[in-house]
Amino acid sequence: MIYTLFQVLCGTGFTFLMTSLGAAVVFCFRDSINEKMNRAFLGFSSGVMMAAAVWSLLIPSIEQSRELGWVPWIPPALGFALGGAFLYLVDKTLPWFHADYKEKKAGKNLLVLAVTVHNIPEGMAVGLAFVLAGQYPKDPVYLLSAIGLAIGIGIQNFPEGAAISLPVRQSGASSSHSFLVGCLSGIVEPIAGIFVFLISASAVAFMPWLLAFASGAMIYVIADELIPQAQPDESSNVGTIGVMIGFLIMMILDVALG
Repeated sequence: MIYTLFQVLCGTGFTFLMTSLGAAVVFCFRDSINEKMNRAFLGFSSGVMMAAAVWSLLIPSIEQSRELGWVPWIPPALGFALGGAFLYLVDKTLPWFHADYKEKKAGKNLLVLAVTVHNIPEGMAVGLAFVLAGQYPKDPVYLLSAIGLAIGIGIQNFPEGAAISLPVRQSGASSSHSFLVGCLSGIVEPIAGIFVFLISASAVAFMPWLLAFASGAMIYVIADELIPQAQPDESSNVGTIGVMIGFLIMMILDVALG
């Protein structure tokens, strides 16, 4: 039992470390990011989150629903809608979460919330994988699968860490503060992993819903906050190019490491 908990902490600790390393990209910029580069980064963030919402969250939700014997589209569809509705309510009832378009600042609070919500089921997935490995200690396939999942999610978390810290930096925060925010968005993964370890018997049934909920939350913030900021007018397509590049990189990582 203790050894399994240690494995859970190592696996989710690695994914958290990769998020922190991605957030550290913000230290590469001493001054404020110029407008054109900011649009490119916001577009890149949108693409990364969009691909993660589909390949890391929505598709696994569909697959897990099917494995549990449910109608495969119901938990993903309802979870996705609930995730979007949750962000909509947060956006409308707590206006300080919203972007300040007059000051050309992205809605960093809504962005951080969306990515943090997205990291919860990822931490749960890694934790559950190591719990299963602990239940079948004589079968190395489970342990190798858990390690592979942790490495895959960890590598994906690197661009996600940057996708958090860079918009926060552009909103006027210091590099150190932006880095800290990026790190904190990933700290939920070890917490979620420990939570799954404690309730492993019932966690499986909730995973499709949690995955789809996180996907809906991410798609909402992409459409409502990031893309409008990345492409506010027709003077440049740099934001659109950033979306394409971010989506492509994240898609390759998700498929190659999935």
